[in-house]
Amino acid sequence: MSQSLKSLSRAAQFRERLSKRVLVSDGAMGTMIYGRGVFINRCFDELNLSQADLIREIHEEYVKAGAEILETNTYGASRPRLETFGLDGKLAEINRAGVKLARAAAGEKADVFVAGSMGPLGLHIEPLGPTSFEEARRYFAEQAEVLVEAGVDLVLMETFGSVTELREALAAARAAAGPDLVLVAQMTIGDDGRLLDGTELEDFTRFLDESPADVIGLNCSVGPKAMFEAVERMLALTKKPLSALPNAGHPTKVEGRNIYLSSPEYMSQYARRMLWAGVRIVGGCCGTTPEHIRSIRSEARSLQPGQRSLQVTVEEPKAKAQAMEKVAVADKSTLGAKIAAGQFVAFVEILPPRGVDPAKEILGARLCKDHGIDAINVPDGPRASARMSAQVTCQLIEREAGIESVLHFCCRDRNILSIQSELLGAHAAGIRNLICITGDPPRMGAYPDATAVFDVDAIGLANIVNNLNHGLDIGGNPIGSQTALLLGVGANPGALNMDEEIKRTRWKVEAGAEFIVTQPVFDLALIENFLERIREFRIPVIAGIWPLTSYRNAEFMVNELRVPVPEAYMERMRAAANPEAARAEGVAIAKEMVTQVRPLVEGVQLSAPFGRYEMAVEVAGVIGPR
Repeated sequence: MSQSLKSLSRAAQFRERLSKRVLVSDGAMGTMIYGRGVFINRCFDELNLSQADLIREIHEEYVKAGAEILETNTYGASRPRLETFGLDGKLAEINRAGVKLARAAAGEKADVFVAGSMGPLGLHIEPLGPTSFEEARRYFAEQAEVLVEAGVDLVLMETFGSVTELREALAAARAAAGPDLVLVAQMTIGDDGRLLDGTELEDFTRFLDESPADVIGLNCSVGPKAMFEAVERMLALTKKPLSALPNAGHPTKVEGRNIYLSSPEYMSQYARRMLWAGVRIVGGCCGTTPEHIRSIRSEARSLQPGQRSLQVTVEEPKAKAQAMEKVAVADKSTLGAKIAAGQFVAFVEILPPRGVDPAKEILGARLCKDHGIDAINVPDGPRASARMSAQVTCQLIEREAGIESVLHFCCRDRNILSIQSELLGAHAAGIRNLICITGDPPRMGAYPDATAVFDVDAIGLANIVNNLNHGLDIGGNPIGSQTALLLGVGANPGALNMDEEIKRTRWKVEAGAEFIVTQPVFDLALIENFLERIREFRIPVIAGIWPLTSYRNAEFMVNELRVPVPEAYMERMRAAANPEAARAEGVAIAKEMVTQVRPLVEGVQLSAPFGRYEMAVEVAGVIGPR
């Protein structure tokens, strides 16, 4: 952690981290306790005293799974709830112990925050019951004051089904916490998106938006699908950061026990969608386990994995004093010279072979060279698949086919030490052109249990390449020589969260990117909007063009790769009479896209679907003189 971040208070550190990336909360405490054989008629909060080791071990399991927010085991540790067990006299002791155990599990990890958990009182508040608003606020204040004094980093009010009760909890927590400590307020909904008392989503979201809470959101009661649909609506109604901690589906009775059947993979898929939509804190509630959180954390790291990027950020004064002047773009490679000269360039994407024989790929590269293609773009383990090394494939293509290559380089499989070593090796082997990407998470491939590294994301990787181009290692130390790597990055004009995509693209450019390659584009309006939004920091853009091969291929683009395809194009692919006609129609659509984007961008990257290199070459025919 940087010295400047160390000097901040824990509350300030939390705000700083949340402003830059998503955070992953832990999962269910009650589910884990019940799974260890503790009967549900026990007071789970009291276990902070009588079975402290059990509670600490559960917290530790969540930390190992990647949780960055640990909720104290104090959800029911308010006076009214403890009274039902005759434990109200131990309120302060139970809450203090809850904070101590979570803090012990977090250990010295500066990136793990302890949240003081507060739940509803379990009472009927006026006008539905005898408890007055003033009494409710006193009960909440009593617990909040103990949690704050015990040293929580934030206070989390969760599973509230009533706006009026949450209002009193928030007022009490803010009074106890003061103006600086972060308050998170989460409500619980039914499958219809309403609170359990019938309050409409729009109404309670407006209340939360105007409340003293710093972060607002939902937890418990419903599974990932219903919660995702609800938070999508909430995002349009508030500017506050949103949290989403769903149950692992609805419980099913199995041999007398309530079992939550949503798998870690299913939960993580919805976590991914929530993050795409703009949710800032993800995690789980009832039924979720460390396995669920581990999968969710993997998704969070693959989408926005920059949590450790500070470890490889060069210290500016030191770097500037020792940095070598970068090699000019025009001098880095033949491709760099063409881009610097404003020449329209064309790549063709060729995947590495699955086995050890690259003959087909080399023949495809020769075909491309013969038809005027400028470079072959080689993905690095696309869709988390195990293939021949992309770097070796690039070397073979350059040597055997005589055409320049562009190496995809992803963060998924390498720690920061390996990243630097392989980049130096790539330069020494003659590779000069890169596209730096984060990489697809392993669950997308054939080996979903493979470990993902993600020490940095594409932004951090771009910083590392930029440092090496200045003759500096990852720590800002001179290495005596420098690389001359042409630094490309990826971007998605059809991203679900376009604001986030533009922000990340700006950061990549600030990190030293020299050209951008986009995801496949089928909608001209999307690329026009993207180009307009990056106008202030525009660098050369290479538009991705994919010749569709069938209607099923078009559906895959839309539903699995999340690439928007206009309905007119979908209909044309649907109407194709046979596979040959469908491929011809796909080529025709790709040609139209090349013609449309030609005046807007500096080049195109043409995919060769399923190894059909002739399709890419045919599309390239419409580029015209260059």
